[in-house]
Amino acid sequence: MKMGIVRNYRNWRRYRETVNELSRLSNRELNDLGISRYDIPFVARKAL
Repeated sequence: MKMGIVRNYRNWRRYRETVNELSRLSNRELNDLGISRYDIPFVARKAL
């Protein structure tokens, strides 16, 4: 049980870090990566 909570927390942290990093990029940089701002949460979830 405790390990599941720790794993969920780590996954959530990784998700938030990815969202924050991608959100800091300009629209041009995101476009170069083939990502739109709308796609950031989806891309961050896939990164887990």
